Amino acid sequence: MSRSCGNDLDRSSGVSRRNFLAGTAVGAAAVSGLARMVHAAGSETIKVALIGCGFRGTGATTQVLSTTGPIKLWAMADVFEDRIEKSLKALSEGDEATYEREKHRGFAAKIDVPPERRFVGFDAYKQAIDCGVDMVLLTTYPHFRPIHFEYAVAKGKHVFMEKPVAVDAPGIRQLLAAADEAQRKNLKVGVGLQRHHHRIYEETVKRIHEGAIGEPVLMRCYWNSPFGKGPGQCPAGMTEMQHQLRDPYCFAWLSGDHIVEQHVHNLDVCYWIHGKTPESAQGLGGRQWRNGRNDGDIFDHHAVEFSYADGSKMFSQCRHIPNCWNSVTEYVLGTKGSAEVHAGKVDGAGGKWRFRGASANPYQVEHDRLMDAILNDKPHNEARYGAMATMIAILGRMATYSGQVIRWEEAMQSKVRLAPDRYAWDARPPAMPENGAYPCAIPGVTKVL
Repeated sequence: MSRSCGNDLDRSSGVSRRNFLAGTAVGAAAVSGLARMVHAAGSETIKVALIGCGFRGTGATTQVLSTTGPIKLWAMADVFEDRIEKSLKALSEGDEATYEREKHRGFAAKIDVPPERRFVGFDAYKQAIDCGVDMVLLTTYPHFRPIHFEYAVAKGKHVFMEKPVAVDAPGIRQLLAAADEAQRKNLKVGVGLQRHHHRIYEETVKRIHEGAIGEPVLMRCYWNSPFGKGPGQCPAGMTEMQHQLRDPYCFAWLSGDHIVEQHVHNLDVCYWIHGKTPESAQGLGGRQWRNGRNDGDIFDHHAVEFSYADGSKMFSQCRHIPNCWNSVTEYVLGTKGSAEVHAGKVDGAGGKWRFRGASANPYQVEHDRLMDAILNDKPHNEARYGAMATMIAILGRMATYSGQVIRWEEAMQSKVRLAPDRYAWDARPPAMPENGAYPCAIPGVTKVL
């Protein structure tokens, strides 16, 4: 199901809004400067398209509509129509909890999404982006992020995209090329690695970078937590593609596995602290609990040792098994002390420091800062950094899936693409059940390069 978009001319000027905001690097810079003036004058509205109307997409829209400035949700797109309607109802009426367990406030006054600007299907993102918007929220499954980001940048749109930003090396390379193009066009890009906008993390990492614990030599990070079972059997009358897209988290081609989809946050913090990507990784992983006939194809545990050119190490764990030790944390040992980054604690040569202040909701702060950059033409492009943080997680998965030592350079050049041959409801997904179960990676057998 798809709909065409109406005329997007700015009647006060006779200029196409779409053409006005796109263009070359020079033109885009000029546009950005003009946008700053008209937005400051309150005579122009920033129109937003939401691509991916699930739980996190609805939450991200709550945050962008809560920023200051003239904002309006203008278009919505998803592969499933019911998700659009559910998201729109939640945003308008405030009847559903967000990922942060807060209730949506009613945003009816900031929403203008009539039926003709609600787009459904695999190509719905193009229709929403082409619908006269200025900014795009990319919150679909990670597999689609490079495709959607590339198109949004080509059309000259500012972007907020959720983490992770890809599920494989080809996707990372595609996104990096688009990131460079966004930089040339002076587009503002935010990535949902919200710890960078969390005051506890900002203050703690700042002290580490200032030398409070000397040079980092060992980093540890964890996302060990319980997690429910997988998608179950494909319901009668539903294609396998529909089935997997209804529960994407359990399929590596859609989510990247939980080391990429979730643990990327902790790996990102260590990357932020160290400042360099690892030289290599080796690790182990598998399925101890998630081993039923219908548990998707992802692992339920990963443990990875990352090695750096300077001799330092990062040890990473992520696990989804109930009744086990749980921890979502990051630690750093340096030549002169140590830090518990998640807790805002530094014990160094200069004594002990503890974060004592208040910290605003980082999900909101990341959108506040992005919108400020759009309105006031400030530098803001987190795409390349987000790609490198995501690639570290992908490197870890390559190591656990293969059981081999994987070097960064060869991982970046991998041609293994987690994708179907085509995007359609009757297409064959990369993961297909055999006798009712989905085969998963086998260390020592699975090829990742």
